Amino acid sequence: MRPPSSVSRRAWLMGAGAVVAWASSPARALMAQMDGSAAASTDLNALIARMTVEEKAGQVTLMAAAWAGGAANALNPTSPSRASFRQQMDDVRRGHVGGVFNGNGAEMARQMQTMAVEKSRLKIPLIFAADVIHGFRTVFPMPLAEAGSFDPELAERTARIAAIEATAAGIDWNFAPMVDIARDQRWGRGIEGAGEDVLLSRIMADARVRGFQGHAGLAAPDAMAACAKHFAAYGAAEGGLDYNSVDVSERTLREVYFPPFQAALDAQAATIMASFNELSGVPATANHWLLSDVLRDEWHFDGLVVSDYTGDMELIAHGFAADAREATKLAFLAGVDMSMQSGFYMEHLPDLVKSGEVPMARLDQAVRRVLALKAKLGLFDDPFRRIDPSREKTLVRTPAHLEVARDAARRSIVLLKNEDDLLPLPRQGKTIALIGPFAQGQRDLVGPWNVYGTDADAIDLLTGMRAVAADPDAIVAVDGSGVDKPIRGGIEAAVAAAQAADIVVLAVGESQTMSGEAQSRTDIVIPAPQMALAGAVAATGKPMVVLLRHGRALALHGAVKDAQAILATWFLGSMSGMATADILFGLASPSARLPCSFPYESGQEPLYYAHKNTGRPNPPGPRVAYKAHYRDAPNAALYPFGHGLTYGEIVYSAIDMGTGRLSAGGELTVTATLRNSGRHEATEVAQLYVQDITASITRPVRELKAFQRVTIKPGESREVRFTIRREELLFLGQDMQPTVEPGKFRLWIAPSAQAEGVSDIFTLA
Repeated sequence: MRPPSSVSRRAWLMGAGAVVAWASSPARALMAQMDGSAAASTDLNALIARMTVEEKAGQVTLMAAAWAGGAANALNPTSPSRASFRQQMDDVRRGHVGGVFNGNGAEMARQMQTMAVEKSRLKIPLIFAADVIHGFRTVFPMPLAEAGSFDPELAERTARIAAIEATAAGIDWNFAPMVDIARDQRWGRGIEGAGEDVLLSRIMADARVRGFQGHAGLAAPDAMAACAKHFAAYGAAEGGLDYNSVDVSERTLREVYFPPFQAALDAQAATIMASFNELSGVPATANHWLLSDVLRDEWHFDGLVVSDYTGDMELIAHGFAADAREATKLAFLAGVDMSMQSGFYMEHLPDLVKSGEVPMARLDQAVRRVLALKAKLGLFDDPFRRIDPSREKTLVRTPAHLEVARDAARRSIVLLKNEDDLLPLPRQGKTIALIGPFAQGQRDLVGPWNVYGTDADAIDLLTGMRAVAADPDAIVAVDGSGVDKPIRGGIEAAVAAAQAADIVVLAVGESQTMSGEAQSRTDIVIPAPQMALAGAVAATGKPMVVLLRHGRALALHGAVKDAQAILATWFLGSMSGMATADILFGLASPSARLPCSFPYESGQEPLYYAHKNTGRPNPPGPRVAYKAHYRDAPNAALYPFGHGLTYGEIVYSAIDMGTGRLSAGGELTVTATLRNSGRHEATEVAQLYVQDITASITRPVRELKAFQRVTIKPGESREVRFTIRREELLFLGQDMQPTVEPGKFRLWIAPSAQAEGVSDIFTLA
């Protein structure tokens, strides 16, 4: 059905009555002079002055959308979900909710926004939020995998597409990016971030914020407000157990866990989300030092702080608040402006203000921040600017978006091992047995934390390989095993397929339910039934390529660890099968690097490259008595941060540091030569690491300071050039102030955090 030409687009979406009501509403009248990009404080104050305390409490209340989706369900007055939606619509009418999240499309948003701007007293528009972590309907690689591209331009591009698709469905605000540093691979939520390194996390935080929010201002119809989360140190949960306590020093907070948030705010992230965890005994959701002293007073953040899902409610379980009323008071006064899902603010703030326990000025401040965000998003100018059913249908899963998803997935695959140049595989002339629980089928493709994309729309491994291979019939697929349960006769069928083939491709790892929120693991290994399958197939003696499906770094053992070739393929999203096939058959060359270290054993966690030396470091080589080492594993990573092979053969040489002296106000230029002595073109990620050898605060054994992606043809040599300045060597001194001290520094240009590459020592004067 199409609207008559005489009816405006907004009237068609809202209904004529809604247009008239909105045009004459107090909210619209107050905002009539605004350009949609920022709120004039006097206008917002005037609007706030008209609000009841209950309407103010409603503006700082955010609830999950009750809409279950589908026209039939929406029109069925007897369905439980419909009844819930009617109740939520009544809350909107009464001004008791300021926004909803994780709803179901433009039609839901249209109905709810029409209620807000037509039927509520002040006609204040709703804000629609969602978790768009790694794509909307077009699903990109999980963020941890994409971080392995070491390519911030790619991360910005995929975030921009996610925003284009999500805003077409009415979404104004995204609960991403997650910028938590994750140094314990037992923690399942590491999939949402950029891994263990501070610099890489800062760069990716910046890129993703810019991608989500765009460059045309938040009022642009395809701009989606970003939310940096979870503030702070959520990734430092003890034992890698999700939601667990965190107890780290202020130095560690400021040097490791704060910088990615600061990068997100420097990129103008509109909002911050408080984390679930306690921090040195005080839950982050009620931590005044964190949310007010640091975030507001020190960093001068003037945007909105939102709780995580029921974060204020959980203050009771923490043992920090006696009841819901006290939890509301503590969270609100600490600095949480908007409560997600608990309903506590709507229920308790009016009485807390009436009793004087919460100042009206604090409530007005929080409401002003909510309204300012809505104004910046252009919602007072046009509440329906992102609610467009035609855009929702035409702007998602376009061929161009899917091609970017394929490219992003290719750039996220890490070649861990490639003995005897087994890869790339020939596209013809060889038969391939594709074996394992991830060999075929529309499952475990888009990965954890994806609300809107589906495995049904993604391309699986078998389909991708057959599409790329010259002879699709030369590829035979056998499951052989379930993810964590054996299949009767599965190993026998897999062995028979391997014996009949020239090459085995073994697809093993984790299901997507084994990573993500609330999916911590004590033993980060491939489940036993798959290991039994791997051992049996390896025993055939056929050349074997292992494809890992995983949401974290894994401890690899047995036949998987010993395979001739290993690819880390993570959860790659919509174009998973096509991208993996491109790498397997050499249509694209692997270029990604590990954003997190793979341990030898689970018991090494937390494991990260930027550790301290200790007073008894074990020297290179065999273990020495009374030195820092494990009895049963090396004190190192099996595959360290930054590791990743190419189909070329890259040799590092000829480091040149000039005089090797860096003056206080100057800079030091360092160069090295990279040569590709292999047979294939390769994209290398050259990484610059520095160690402050002696300082008044002990420093890590290495810290990443810069990196470059360099494409090198066979037989070609390329020079990489880095510039080091004094400010890049700063650390927090004993007085907790940034400092750097004259002395010697070791520098590496290397292919990983454990590789020697080329190195030398320079002096800071």
